[in-house]
Amino acid sequence: MENSKNVIDRNKKNISYISKLESYLSPNIRNIIRNVPQNFKETLEEIRLRVDNPLMVFGDQRDYFVDLKGNLTLNPMNSYYVTTDDIEKTLQFASNYSIYSVEEEIKKGYITVQGGHRIGIVGKVLLDNNGIRTLKNYSGLNIRISREKLGVATGVLPHIINAKGELMNTLIVSPPQCGKTTLLRDVIRMVSTGVPHMNFRGLKVGVVDERSELGACFQGVPQNDLGPRTDILDSCPKAEGIMMLIRAMSPQVIATDEIGREEDMIAIDEAIMAGIKLITTVHSRSLENILSKRVVGKLVKDGVFERIIFLSNMNGVGTVDSIVDGTNLTYLIQNTNKNRGIT
Repeated sequence: MENSKNVIDRNKKNISYISKLESYLSPNIRNIIRNVPQNFKETLEEIRLRVDNPLMVFGDQRDYFVDLKGNLTLNPMNSYYVTTDDIEKTLQFASNYSIYSVEEEIKKGYITVQGGHRIGIVGKVLLDNNGIRTLKNYSGLNIRISREKLGVATGVLPHIINAKGELMNTLIVSPPQCGKTTLLRDVIRMVSTGVPHMNFRGLKVGVVDERSELGACFQGVPQNDLGPRTDILDSCPKAEGIMMLIRAMSPQVIATDEIGREEDMIAIDEAIMAGIKLITTVHSRSLENILSKRVVGKLVKDGVFERIIFLSNMNGVGTVDSIVDGTNLTYLIQNTNKNRGIT
């Protein structure tokens, strides 16, 4: 069971993360968001800025426009309209007044800031012989709020740890904004820490955190709790990171978010051959959709994943819809936890 003091401390930390996030916003947007009703801010998932368009927020499973006083509205005509200056100042604050210092992230379409919050960026794409060189003339930002929620993995652990007390290779599946990264983060923490009531001893976990959303590292130090036996490669491509961990850190488990490239599959095969367990995620909505994907579909068909967990937001973000036995693709559980979300 989670120590209540630790939960309270972590909740305070989450509040401080949101306050820090507000400091990255342009002065106009910052003042507006600070006045958004507190009960809504507790569910806030996204803040969207589009030049010459109404300020929007997403929370409580729907989006709203926001007026100058922080009131939520369904009428765009009553809302605050975002300016180019709002976009530019937000990026200046997020990059600590040095866009050049985050250029490698920007060309991937996002910046990750302290707390693990990710700022998606759109604008004019500049190309060179190697592909995307950078973005300019920024026209929109999507600020995704990262929330650390301890204990959300408690309900799924009995389904991914077998009768021998061994962790099973696990794939977490969901559409966007349904809690897969939040669940993965807490699975990592609990696997690394150990689960005494299940007689499960903590394992050495290597995390490849390509988008800095799992550990939310700031100056190399994770802001989120990923457990005492966890080593993190921050802002590292998944395939390269998996191989680095195999060669140097002797992990018993490797965890990463959102696989899908050919090189990811090759690295995963290396990890499996080395006897390392795998926990990862993918964007999808159904088993049929996964099987149609070239890379993840092959891994599933080859029986790499012993458990496949499907999430939705039907009854709150993180609702576990089903759990599939990856060895024969039969459903072990369907429509479980329909009365509440796990996150």
